Formats: sequence, C-alpha cells, structure tokens
Amino acid sequence: MFNEKYIEDSYKLAKDIYAEWGVDVENAMDRLAKISISMHCWQGDDVKGFENPEGELTGGIQTTGNYPGRARTAEELRNDLDQAFSLIPGKHKLNLHAIYLENEGEFVDRDEIEPKHFKNWVEWAKEKGIGLDFNPTLFSHEKADDGFTLTHPDKEIRDFWIEHCKRSRKIGEYFGKELGQTAVTNIWIPDGFKDNPVDRFGPRKRLKEALDEITAEKIDPKYNLDAVESKLFGIGSESYVAGSHEFYLGYAMQNDPILCMDAGHYHPTEVVSNKISAVMPFLDEILLHVSRPVRWDSDHVIILDDELQAIAEEIVRPGFEDRVHIGLDFFDASINRVAAWVIGTRNMLKALLKAMLEPTEKLKEMELEGDYTSRLALTEEFKTYPWQAVWNYYCYQNDIPVSNDYLDQIWKYEEKILNNRV
Repeated sequence: MFNEKYIEDSYKLAKDIYAEWGVDVENAMDRLAKISISMHCWQGDDVKGFENPEGELTGGIQTTGNYPGRARTAEELRNDLDQAFSLIPGKHKLNLHAIYLENEGEFVDRDEIEPKHFKNWVEWAKEKGIGLDFNPTLFSHEKADDGFTLTHPDKEIRDFWIEHCKRSRKIGEYFGKELGQTAVTNIWIPDGFKDNPVDRFGPRKRLKEALDEITAEKIDPKYNLDAVESKLFGIGSESYVAGSHEFYLGYAMQNDPILCMDAGHYHPTEVVSNKISAVMPFLDEILLHVSRPVRWDSDHVIILDDELQAIAEEIVRPGFEDRVHIGLDFFDASINRVAAWVIGTRNMLKALLKAMLEPTEKLKEMELEGDYTSRLALTEEFKTYPWQAVWNYYCYQNDIPVSNDYLDQIWKYEEKILNNRV
C-alpha cells in the first residue's frame, strides 16, 4: 500500500516542517530506538499459563471472548510472540508470569519453581536478542482461593507465598545474568475484602513484614529490580485492597523496590499520567503497566487516546526514559490475540515518538514567560503535525510493515496457524 517513494517523500516533507521548530526527527527516532517496551506474555493465552492450563482464573481477573487460536503450549506462545515482534519496530522485552513455566509434565507448585523451569524462555530470548521480566503469580491457586496471599492470617499459607516470591526474585536474577539485561520482578497481590473490614491495619502490617522477608536477600540491581504494584479494588475486593497506592508508595520510598503504577488500578477519574511527575522527585525509578480501563480495570488493548499520549509526554518531556520501565498489561480474547499485541505495542511507540517530535524546550519557555495563549495554540497545532510520516519512515527503516500493511501478515498467520488450533 505504501511504496518506497511515498514513504521517503512524506518523511522529507515532515522533516522540514519539524526543523522549522528546531525538532531533529532523526534524533527523535534514535531516541525511540533506545526504548524497550516489556510486552506481556499473558495476552497470548488469556492468562492461562502452563502450570494448569485448564484451571480456573481467579483473583478478580477476567478475560472475555473466545476468539480462535489461543496458544496452548509454550512453543505455540513463542511462535505467536515471534509473529508479533516481527511487526513491531525496535528491540523489546517479554514479561513472563510464574505460571508460564515449563515443567515437562510434572506438577511444580509455586513454592518450588526454579530457574531451570524457564530455561527454554531464556534460550529463546537469547536467540531473539531480547530481555525478560518476571512476575510471581499470586492468583489462580487453591492457596489463594479465599482472596489472601501475603496478608493471609494463616502463617503457613503466608509463608508459602513468601517462598514463591523469593524464588521469583531468583528467577529474575537468572534472567538478568543470562541475558545481560536487567529483569524487573513485579509483585501484585489480589488480597482484600468484598465488604468493609474491621481491621484495615492488620493485613497491611503482615504485607509489610512479608515484603521485608521477601526482599531481605540483596540481589545486584544490575540483574534484578524488585517492583510492587498497587490496586484500588478488584472483583471480590471492592471495599478494601491491602496493597493500595499509598501503601506501596510508602514502601517504595522507604525500601529498595520500585513502584509499579498500572493505568487501570485507580479511580476512573484518576490518571497515571499526572502521577508520574508527582512521584519522580522521591523515587529513582518507576514501573508502568500501560493498560486501558473502560469504567473499571478492564484491561482493554491500548489505543492512541489522550491518556496514552499524556503518559508518553510525561515520560519524554522531563527525559525520564532511563528512569521509567514501560510494561504493557491488557488481555483481550475477543480479537486476534497477536494483533492485540501489535496494535497495543505500536500505539505505545507511536505516542512516545509523537512526544519526542514536540519542541518541548520552546513550549517550556512560553510557559515560564506566562504566554499561555501560545502554549495552548501550539500544543493543539502539534497534534496534527505530520508525525505519522516519521513513524512510517521509522517502521520502513526497521524493515517493519508500514501503517496497516501489517494486517496482511496477521490474517495469513491466522489462516495458516491460529485457525488450526482446536
């Protein structure tokens, strides 16, 4: 659809237009190429994993839809990921959950997982030249059926989950050592109450003590970074969640783990974009889980909407690319799952590039001088500047299908591979 001449001519025109504002589009593309998005494995199989693929999804997590072609094995999932990565420009990472282990047919409980159960993922990542991130899985397990894990009043159950998280950190360290890229190991728990609890402090005290025990062993941050993820509410924990934003913000400020902020884990009128600059004066690094909530934490595929663009701007404008780890977190089973990865990841990259093509310093000068009229007028005008021509050229340079041309490969893959999975 887009021939070489059209792509190059459009790019040259865009380059000249941006140059009038002192924007170096080549520098913007180089800057974008250095950003690695952590793409989440669980979009490809509806958060089933390979520990017990037929098990029930619990912990307040729901995946809706029954689009054909769900990955049923690790090999199928890796094939789907290969297809997705081939349609996304740049070098990125994969974010794994503990339930995506390969146990060779033997049941391995969560407190028994080891690096060897992820060796195939590491070999695949080496071959692709990408990094891996990790997450302990504190849901979809009989010891989490009552909605409590690290805050559980039963010490035996609580210790089970503490051991699981300890082992997860060692797997993250293994990824970092083997792949030469720092792994981020992120802890999220579903713990909370459906109705108003009498004791709000007790579970949070137990959670702090559990996290202290989990992170007691120091791991070189060159290999692994710990992260803690907050949530406002969930299905079955509508009235109280132990791991709230305030709890984890306090914990991250006082301890080593970095704060994870998920775009769907706040009140509907709250936005993550406004929180980035609020926490960065106090934290060295943060982790983002970029998702699209629709009225609640519904994990829709991210689109190029105002909030996604605002998130990108709050990363780019202050130059936080090296301090913000960008991960994606959505799972839609109502559409082609490979396409969901591609659409969402490309949108994240588009938003970042668009932010990098803004004359930020000139706009800051106007703001400091009190010229809010020019600030408003120009920020609106730059929304329709020809950033798409630069994006097309960036894809072209990376030998990635331009614009919607990638859909042809999606449909061919669906017809040849996905439709044969029954």
